[in-house]
Amino acid sequence: MRSQEPPVTAVQQEARRRRWRRLPLSLLALAVVLAGLLALAIGVPTLWRYSGESVRHYADPETHFLHGSIGSEVSGLPVRLWRVLPDLFPDAFDDQHYEAFGFLYAAGDEASRGDLPIGLGAREVRGVEIAWFNCALCHVGTVRESPDAAPRQIAGMPSNNLDLYAFIGFLLEIADDPRLAPDSVLAAMDEQGQSLGMIERQVWRYAVLPQVREGLLETRATLAPLLAEQPPWGPGRVDTFNPYKLLQFGMSAADLDASERIGTSDFPAIFHQRPRQGMDLHWDGNNASLQERNLSAAIGAGVTEESVDHVGIERVADWLLDLEPPPSPYRPDPDAVAAGKPLYMRHCADCHGYQQGERYVFEGERLGQVLPNDLLGGDPARLDSYTETLQRYQLTLFEDDERYRFRHFRKTDGYANLPLDGLWLRAPYLHNGAVPTLYDLLLPPADRPQAFVRGLDVLDEEKGGFVAPDCTPGEPLAEGFCFDTSQPGNGRQGHDYGSELTTQERSDLLDYLLTF
Repeated sequence: MRSQEPPVTAVQQEARRRRWRRLPLSLLALAVVLAGLLALAIGVPTLWRYSGESVRHYADPETHFLHGSIGSEVSGLPVRLWRVLPDLFPDAFDDQHYEAFGFLYAAGDEASRGDLPIGLGAREVRGVEIAWFNCALCHVGTVRESPDAAPRQIAGMPSNNLDLYAFIGFLLEIADDPRLAPDSVLAAMDEQGQSLGMIERQVWRYAVLPQVREGLLETRATLAPLLAEQPPWGPGRVDTFNPYKLLQFGMSAADLDASERIGTSDFPAIFHQRPRQGMDLHWDGNNASLQERNLSAAIGAGVTEESVDHVGIERVADWLLDLEPPPSPYRPDPDAVAAGKPLYMRHCADCHGYQQGERYVFEGERLGQVLPNDLLGGDPARLDSYTETLQRYQLTLFEDDERYRFRHFRKTDGYANLPLDGLWLRAPYLHNGAVPTLYDLLLPPADRPQAFVRGLDVLDEEKGGFVAPDCTPGEPLAEGFCFDTSQPGNGRQGHDYGSELTTQERSDLLDYLLTF
């Protein structure tokens, strides 16, 4: 190697000193450039990964109804977290998956494989797949014709299994549980084989999971005071409007009048929507627009004005227009059915339409209209839960969008006369599900069961509806939920039609109703 010759002149000496002084700056500049290139190499893909959103499209409309997104994910949980919650909280899940709360799984799906239950739609938002409720959550149920039969899932019937109150309570309860801390959740994901990359793991640790916990704590602070005042809803029921007031419009439980704080009612069936256009919809008939009813229900499921997926909602709505209930499996005595039909036509058809062979006839002078509760005499809690204040708030929704702006909500004084298509799938009966069977509904209110088991799906061949044995509130059950009609909002009174009939007439009328 040739050694560097020493400088021989003052100019050369000065040049050498300058090169040495610039060397640190040059090295620093090089380091900055390399760091920048590295940041670009990592940052650009990361930004690309954690920006934007995408949603899965289902070609089949029924599959879209069961699993598609309606835009509610803004209120939801990451799919990876949905998958590990049963492992993190086996005590709450009773060593099951989401069946523990009455969720259903579609044929071919397996909870143990990480498939999500029916009623959850998913969307990838900024690199994280998030899932939350869609329309099927409240409108898919099961029936069995005998205790040994396999459950038959029926889309469009009320979700008679789902205990939404218990599930929401579970989420609020775990908001500050140590098992929801990043170390615990990430370990559970590892245990399940949910692989996270190095950067993704840090995103989950420092952004996703803290945000989930913060959201749950905020929701708990909002909802828990309200839920604490309400009797447990039990399977197949929901308070539609009170959580809506708090979560959507920023009201507090303390803002609500005591008379409006319990609005729990049954999930309704949603068959045959086309003939219902123009009828008074919702249990209290507070809106006659299918579009607004559907959009309002989506908001109740967690959609916001900003997140709403109108295309997804309208696709479900179109599919429901002509969705028919399966025919009744009951085969009552034809002579009794023939004797019962005139009784029904005389006492019931004007308000509810009627069954003609295999076809339901949506005709009746007062069909789909609100009957004042002064005449009906039903439990008023659900009616009182919808207030003029809420109506005013609702009329501000989508006010900048002429197509979707709410215009038709109104405060009524009673409950709507609903068509009874698919009646065999709608038990328990009345708006609040306070009467277990059709047989009981024809009895004087004082003779109806005071407490009975909800959440079973075996058909009662004699009484119409689901088997619902008597129970004692507070005592444990092997299965189901003991529904106590003495609790606020659970009253069995009202709709006192049929009680004036003779025993034989009630029997004939029941046989005709079993054909619906």
